[in-house]
Parts: sequence; C-alpha cells; structure tokens
Amino acid sequence: MRLGKIDSMTVFLLSDEIAFPPPHLASRDGLLAVGGDLSERRLLLAYRMGIFPWFSDGEPIMWWSPDPRLVLYPSEVRVSKSLKKVIRRGVFRVTMDVAFLQVITACALCPRQNGEGSWIVDSMIRAYSKLHELGFAHSVEAWHEGKLAGGLYGVSIGRCFFGESMFTCVSNASKVAFVALVNHLQELSFDMIDCQVTTDHLIRFGAKEIPRDTFLEQIEKSLSTPTMRGKWMFTPSCSYKDTPATSLN
Repeated sequence: MRLGKIDSMTVFLLSDEIAFPPPHLASRDGLLAVGGDLSERRLLLAYRMGIFPWFSDGEPIMWWSPDPRLVLYPSEVRVSKSLKKVIRRGVFRVTMDVAFLQVITACALCPRQNGEGSWIVDSMIRAYSKLHELGFAHSVEAWHEGKLAGGLYGVSIGRCFFGESMFTCVSNASKVAFVALVNHLQELSFDMIDCQVTTDHLIRFGAKEIPRDTFLEQIEKSLSTPTMRGKWMFTPSCSYKDTPATSLN
C-alpha cells in the first residue's frame, strides 16, 4: 500500500494484497483507503477491523472507519408504543434469509435523501450475495399481503451484526423487520449491532455514538467467538415478544 491524495485528503491506495492500514489513520470524515476489491476475504477482513466499503457508481471502492461510531446494544433497544401495537397486530409477516437478493436490490433502488444515486452498486450486490451464500450475510424481510414490504440486510461475524441498509415500501415495514432482528440477536446473545454512521432514525431506536477506539475494543471481543454461519431461521418470538426496554410515546 502507498499513500495518495484524493480531494486534498491523504488516504491509502490498496494493492492486490488483502490488507488494510490501521483504522486510526482514517481521515477526519472516516475515509481510510481506496481501491482493492470486494472479494469475500477482503470484506470479512474489513469488518473485523472496523472498516466498511461505501462508494457510488463510477467511483473507486472507498473504505471507511468513522469516529465516532454508531452502535446499538440489543438489550438497550427502544420501541415506540405505536410500533409495538403494529407488531402485536401482526400486520406484517416476518422472515429471515428468504429473499436476500430481493432485499438488497430493493435497498439499492431506494432514493437517497440528497438525491444522489444509490451506493449499493451492482458490484456490491454481487459481493454481498456471495457473502450470503457463504453464510455471513443475512436479510430480514417484512411481507404485507404477500408482497415484500420492507427489510434489511447486514453481515454477521462472531457476536456482532454489521448493519448495511434497509428499505420500506409500506409504513413501518422496515421498523418491524429491525425489531425482529434485534430480538433475534438478543436470543443469540449478540453483543452489538454496528450501525456505521449516525442517523436520527437509529438513534430513536436506542443507538448511540461511541469512540472508534472503544468500538474496536468491543468488536475484538465480540469477534473472538465462533461465527454462526448459515441460514437464519425466523421464530415468532423474534418479532412479537414485548421488549423489556423503555417504550417511547
């Protein structure tokens, strides 16, 4: 690897070697490196080091490690009273790992708030579909009247779930899928969900920012346990149990 300049910021240019510079060398906005590939070996190493890819079509692959980092501890999830009512009514049927390609494709098609194109480009879809085939990437789907209404996907390593993206076509669908995921991770004794970057939506669910150094220390411990590879199976308790965490109005 060698140093280069992009937009007056110093970043690392990756070679064919499956390696990354230390995350603490990232620029102020979190950009660490560019280049490399999206092979499963490189992606899994990136997540283990607290790094993730994020780039748009026509750009080189960009690798990020922001400071602070947004995380959600499953036991601290907050669910609004209105959302709990939706969950109890069974408005949505929730599944896991049933329609991964549909979910990631739907996430890619969702318009971004700034009006730019999606960062989930074709190469990302292929790469994460491969991780799904290998048992590392998972999806949660919310169905309404037989159609996919919302969902999310991410990568599971050790006892950490690295959230990537979510989408919704019907109000509350992605929220119900997210609560099902959190409850599932609680049952599996997962330590945290890496939410990557801060959004008001996730903060309302109880996510909070922590220093990158703290995040790296915590994932090192979480990733020391064996990864639960393979297809995740949905159980009704994952979606409909009443979370003990504080309800919001």
